[in-house]
Amino acid sequence: MEQVSEPFTIDLRRLTVLRELQRRGTLARTAEALHLTPSAVSQQIAALARETGVPLTEKDGRGVRLTGQARVLLAHADAIAAQLERARADLGAYGEGGRGSVTIGCLSSGILGLLPGVLRALADRLPQVRVDVVESEPPDLFTALDAGQVDVAVAVHFAAAPPHTDARYSRTELFTDVMDIAVPAGHRLAGRDRVALRELATDTWIVGDARSCVGAVARSVCAAAGFTPDIRHAVNDWGALAALVEAGQGVALVPRLVRPAYAHRDLALLTTDDGTPPSRHVFAAVRTGAEGDPVLATVLDQLRLSGQELTDRGQQRAL
Repeated sequence: MEQVSEPFTIDLRRLTVLRELQRRGTLARTAEALHLTPSAVSQQIAALARETGVPLTEKDGRGVRLTGQARVLLAHADAIAAQLERARADLGAYGEGGRGSVTIGCLSSGILGLLPGVLRALADRLPQVRVDVVESEPPDLFTALDAGQVDVAVAVHFAAAPPHTDARYSRTELFTDVMDIAVPAGHRLAGRDRVALRELATDTWIVGDARSCVGAVARSVCAAAGFTPDIRHAVNDWGALAALVEAGQGVALVPRLVRPAYAHRDLALLTTDDGTPPSRHVFAAVRTGAEGDPVLATVLDQLRLSGQELTDRGQQRAL
């Protein structure tokens, strides 16, 4: 009698836990990101190891690290997830794109300077589709994208964002967001149009948290200019940052996307005179395979068009 092998079945939800462990590096951080306990994460990984019949983690000091088999499995998991998204996209196209809702996850400056125009345009282009917005940034933003909690992620390239080689995501480059220097109205450099960043090396600075995109970018820009900023205040909210600059509490790098928050503030925005101005590269991402969904394709197209409109209007030009 011919021997029939047992079917190879795994729980795709457990693959999500393994992918998050790869991203976060520790059981504790994985548990925090997925709103589970470390014990529950360990149990999910152990159950997946039993399903696959191979070890997926190994001891690494007081923590764990992924095995080679786990990385092989994750490569297949990316392909599986992409194929499922293509199936969803094909079903959406068959039904003429009649999706009920789309959720966009976006960094705060994008919500302030980019999404208002996008949402107005999508109300005309997709009148039957509800579009929701949540504020988030990497790595949490991509955890939410993996879990299906958001459908489109709008972010900037920095260390916490996935690399370009990450096959889990299909990217659409949107635009380059130039950064200027905000100084109090009475600052010694306030009357100038252009300044070199090095001229502000002795000032106190207002910078976002180091884990945030704005904090990471500001620190790297100052380092590239040859100095470490004296950070007096760590603030992620753009309105609060503007209020502190206006109050004379320091200087800050601010992206041109957030100019609406500075329109009525008593401060000066200066262009940097350092050759190529400091900037952030804004992109949108969906799960690989989902780019064929007709509704998501429209959302991505509108994000690209609205980003181009910002550039064409001079939003990204030197002041």
